[in-house]
Amino acid sequence: MVDKKDLDAGFTGTPVEPPEGLAKVAQSAASGVKREVYAVTAGARNHPHTASAVLLTIGILAFGVGYLLGRSSVESARRRYWR
Repeated sequence: MVDKKDLDAGFTGTPVEPPEGLAKVAQSAASGVKREVYAVTAGARNHPHTASAVLLTIGILAFGVGYLLGRSSVESARRRYWR
């Protein structure tokens, strides 16, 4: 049989020393990203029509920019390089 003290001897989930330097900055950044993602999802959950309209608008704008960039690259390819 296994002794209960042996099972509890592992990692408890809390570090001995608080993070410093880069670890502290990374932890702070991750915490900020989590808060922002939660805020966006909560807003989208509360206003589904607005969220879908924003996504549709972004998609249309991205398509338009891609179309214009594609057209400009085709027009410049028709020109001869020695002129």
